[in-house]
Amino acid sequence: MRAVAVLVLLTLSVATPATAGELAGVTMPDQIQVDSRTLVLNGMGLREATFLKVDVYVAGLYLETKSSDPGAIIHSDQAKRLVMKFVRAVGRKDLVKAWDESFKESAGASLPALTDRIATLDSYMSDVPKDALMSFTYLPGSGVTVEVQGVTKGVIAGTDFSRALFGIWLGSRPPNPGLKDGLLGGH
Repeated sequence: MRAVAVLVLLTLSVATPATAGELAGVTMPDQIQVDSRTLVLNGMGLREATFLKVDVYVAGLYLETKSSDPGAIIHSDQAKRLVMKFVRAVGRKDLVKAWDESFKESAGASLPALTDRIATLDSYMSDVPKDALMSFTYLPGSGVTVEVQGVTKGVIAGTDFSRALFGIWLGSRPPNPGLKDGLLGGH
């Protein structure tokens, strides 16, 4: 009888898939490895645009330690990654416009010091097809690595840039409230 119970437990543990986050048909792993660090999925949110609430992308926020405190996440000097999976195609022009508007909202008075680095980010943008991935990975002492469709475009230095970038989604004026709530682990 004991052997049967052990066999059942082993079968269940092998048959159970690794847990992952899922939102709007997009699945993201519960943890990832970044520069020999394990980051855990803090939450996922859906970016909706215009008054019609058109789905644009699903974002997943990975942190070294889960948190529901947006200020602590923005100002933390721990590794973090935001992954965006586009659920519709978006043109370069629209991406650049969105970045520029979002940084104005997020950076406030520090915007002039970030202008050249925002221009660098803008230069990394291209048309993104449906199902494309874009990610932003902050590593202390290195800056933010920008990847578009699996290609590393470059690293943008500065904790001020990282704070303004992550503040786009986690600050007081996110693109839409549901996106921020999701990234913070809400539903």
